[in-house]
Amino acid sequence: MSSLVPALATGGSRRALRFGERSLSYAELAATAGALAPRLAGVGRVALWATPSLETAVGVVAGLLAGVPVVPVNPRIGEKELTHVLGDSTPELVLAAPGAELPGPLAGLPRVDVPDHPTGATGPAAPLPEEPDDEATALVIYTSGTTGPPKGALISRRAIRTTLDALAEAWAWTGDDVLVHALPLFHVHGLVLGILGPLRRGGSVHHLGRFEAETVAAELAGEGTMLFGVPTMYHRLAEAVGGTQAGDGDGESAAALAASLGKARLLVSGSAALSRRDHEALLAATGRQVIERYGMTETLMNTSMVPGGACTPGTVGVPLPGVELRLVEDDGTPLPAGSDVVGEIQVRGANLFSGYLNRPEATAAAFAEDGWFRTGDMAVLEPDGSVRIVGRRSTDLIKSGGYKIGAGEIETVLLDHPGVADAAVTGEPDEDLGERIIAWIVPVDPAAPPTADVLTAHVAGHLAPHKRPREVRFVAALPRNDMGKIIKRALVPEK
Repeated sequence: MSSLVPALATGGSRRALRFGERSLSYAELAATAGALAPRLAGVGRVALWATPSLETAVGVVAGLLAGVPVVPVNPRIGEKELTHVLGDSTPELVLAAPGAELPGPLAGLPRVDVPDHPTGATGPAAPLPEEPDDEATALVIYTSGTTGPPKGALISRRAIRTTLDALAEAWAWTGDDVLVHALPLFHVHGLVLGILGPLRRGGSVHHLGRFEAETVAAELAGEGTMLFGVPTMYHRLAEAVGGTQAGDGDGESAAALAASLGKARLLVSGSAALSRRDHEALLAATGRQVIERYGMTETLMNTSMVPGGACTPGTVGVPLPGVELRLVEDDGTPLPAGSDVVGEIQVRGANLFSGYLNRPEATAAAFAEDGWFRTGDMAVLEPDGSVRIVGRRSTDLIKSGGYKIGAGEIETVLLDHPGVADAAVTGEPDEDLGERIIAWIVPVDPAAPPTADVLTAHVAGHLAPHKRPREVRFVAALPRNDMGKIIKRALVPEK
C-alpha cells in the first residue's frame, strides 16, 4: 500500500518537524515513530493527548505507521465532553508526552509516552511496517457539537491523501516549502493540513507553540515560505502591519513584519471568514493576497482561492480538483451559478469521511442521494463558480419576513464600518417577522460607539432592506472557540 508520508522510507537529514528549539529530521522521525508503532500494533483505537508539541506529531505518524486509528483529544476539553469522547471511541490506551499531566478520565487508561527522539539516527531503526488499505480509518476527529453531543468523524487514509494532494495541486505545494503555523493539533486545520500536509510533500513544518506576530515575522524572514492561520491571527497581523500593535509600537517594527509577510509564498486563512478590512490591510501592506479555503471535519478541504488568480474577499474560491460541489434549495433542487439565491452546500468526492462512529442513522441522514454530503453550510454561488458562504443552517440562517438571510453577509458589511471592531449576527423569534435580525457589536471606541441607526443604515446601504438589523446590542467581546469561530449559542440577552 502507498505511504501517506513517503519520505519516511528514505529518511535523510532534511528537517521534518520543528517545535521551538526541538526538531526531527526525516531519518529521526522515521526511527522515533517506527520504534513507537509496534507498541500500538493490534490496538483498536488510541487516544492522543494533542498538545502543540513534537510528541503529538510523532504520535500521529506512529499511528499511521501502525495502522491504528488515532483519536486526537483537545487538551482544553471539559471533563463532560472528554467523558463522552472516551465513552464513544473506547480507546485502549493514550499517547502523551513524557511528564504531561492527564485529566481523570484519561488517566485511567494505559499510557504510552511518546519516546524521546533518537540521537544520531541516519535512517529507520527497523524496516517500517506495511501500511493498511486506503479505506482504513486513520483518524477519529470529533465535531464541535454545536447542535448536540460531538460525533466522531471517521477519516480514512484515502480522504487525507486526496485532500492533501488536491491542495498541493492548487497551491503548487512542494517539498521545498517550509510551513509556519501556531494552530492547535486536534482538528483538521492544524493536524491534517498543518502537520501531515508538509510531511506528505517531504517538506518541513515549524510550529510556533503559540501565536505571536514577532515570531511569525522571524520565521518568514528566515526559512518559512507558507503561513497557515485563522482570522483572529490575521486580524492581529493586520493591526500589527498598520503599526498599532507591532512589537514596540513603532513604524519600523510594522515595516519589518510587512516585509516578512510579503516574502512568504503563500498566506492561507481558514476555519472562519476573514474580514474584507483585514484582507485589504494585509494586501496593501505586504503585496500578498491572503488565500481563503473552505472545509470541515467531515469533508476535509472542498474549495480554495487560487494563488495568482482572482481572489475575491468574501468568497472561499472554487472546488478543489476531484471535488464536486453544488448548491441546493430546501427541496433538493440544484441552484445555478450566478442566481444570487442562498442554498445549502453539498459535496461529493474521495475527500469525504467514511461516516460517524457508532452512529449509522446520523451517517445516513448526512447524505443525500448519489453520495452528496449535506454540509449544513449556506452559500451563494458566484457567476465564476466561486463560493460565498453566508453561514451555517443551524446557527446562521435567519428566516425573516419570508426571506432566507445568511448572517455571514450582514456580518461582513458590519465589519466594513470603521466604528466596528467585531460583529456577530443572530436571529431571535419575532411574532411578526418569524425571526428578527440582531447585531452584536464590539465597538472600536467603547466610549463613543456608532449608533444603532448609523449601523442599520450602513447595512441597508449595502444590502437589501430586509437584511438590516432590527436591534443592535453592544458587547465588550464576542465568545470564540479555539479556532476563532464565534460561539453564537453563548450570545443571549442580558437579564
